[in-house]
Amino acid sequence: MKKTILFLLVILPLIFFGQEEKKFNVKFSGFVKTDIFFDSRQTISVREGHFLLYPMNENLDPDGEDINAKSNFNMLNNQTRLRVLATGPDVWGAKISAFVEGAFFGAINPDINEFRLRHAFIKMKWTKTQLLIGQYWHPLFHTKCFPGTVSFNTGAPFQPFSRNPQIRITQALGKFNLAFTFLTQRDFASFGPIGVTSSYLRNSVLPALNLRFEYYTKNKEKGTSFLIGLMANYKMLQPRLQTSQGYKTDTKVGSLGFSLFTKYETNHFAVKFYSFYGEDAFNLTMLGGYAIEDYTDITKGFVAYTPIKTGSAWLEAYYKGNTWQVGIFTGITRNHGSNNVINDLNVYLKDESSSNGQVFYSRGNNIDYVYRISPRLILNYGKFRVAPEIEYTVAAYATKDDNGLLNRDEYGKITDSKAIGNVRVLIGVYYFF
Repeated sequence: MKKTILFLLVILPLIFFGQEEKKFNVKFSGFVKTDIFFDSRQTISVREGHFLLYPMNENLDPDGEDINAKSNFNMLNNQTRLRVLATGPDVWGAKISAFVEGAFFGAINPDINEFRLRHAFIKMKWTKTQLLIGQYWHPLFHTKCFPGTVSFNTGAPFQPFSRNPQIRITQALGKFNLAFTFLTQRDFASFGPIGVTSSYLRNSVLPALNLRFEYYTKNKEKGTSFLIGLMANYKMLQPRLQTSQGYKTDTKVGSLGFSLFTKYETNHFAVKFYSFYGEDAFNLTMLGGYAIEDYTDITKGFVAYTPIKTGSAWLEAYYKGNTWQVGIFTGITRNHGSNNVINDLNVYLKDESSSNGQVFYSRGNNIDYVYRISPRLILNYGKFRVAPEIEYTVAAYATKDDNGLLNRDEYGKITDSKAIGNVRVLIGVYYFF
């Protein structure tokens, strides 16, 4: 509540000032949203089930009954948002603007309904060059090609989902665009020996790097547009400053990621495709991370790390009228294990709970694949919107052998699994202002 009051005290004077001072302009907008949802079983999610990733694995009681096969119902308003866009006189020959957006999502689960910063950046735009400084979507989340789902997960864990402090330079080359971005981490951080924190990236002393090259064309007369592009992403982490035996260490783990995306749109129809293949995608709200490959000096506790690979792809199509839209989203992601042998894997992994903090620092290391099919209907009545959606999500969890070990190979890839499904029925109710 204190954060919300402080935000209003800062923003409201800016609104009135913008109305009085002609050379500055401040626009205030946002929406109120209620999410009403039902799940057929327990799920891996955050904020009281609001941000859904995939269904929980089986948890059998002594009678063989699955404890997690229990439905769930909830209603939340924490995606209600406030936005401020400020513009002013040109600076250094560039059109300049500042944008702030927040929601009541909270930064961590106990903070649900607390005000949380989503975006805060300054943009400078010249004729062919644009500079963005501040917190915004990770470049792998392309604002011209992302899922239009009703669910706030916006296609995660198939779509990279992360917001980061960054410096982004975009250069227009005719119908081509080239963008280079330096990124750090804040709310979406990496996983490691001391939990989820940005310290691993900060201690590597190298910001994450992203290069994007795309082609975009738009025909205003026909109402059509076409986008296609490629991205490459690199980051380096230093998981520890000292070993478990107290010795100073500077061992790092690097990871690469690549994406291909395309979109075709008309006045009434659109189809989008996005694929990702890369390493250590934990901070992107996807499967993956990294693992301890081996001990290089077991006496002093020195280890080598190896990243876990993830592949994903999604396809979306929708048709829209003047007041309605019908669409469908489909996505799949898979755990591809490591390029390197993870030595003595089964010594540490007699069950999925013993892996945390020992071998794997990753999301879903006991999952082979996840897929989702999600149809939706959006009805607009002026500023009011009602949007029902169904999400059918399946996660294939590793089974266990006769010795109680997870069925996986020496690279950490699942060799036998059981599919667990969840049906979510969601209705989003909005009012925009």
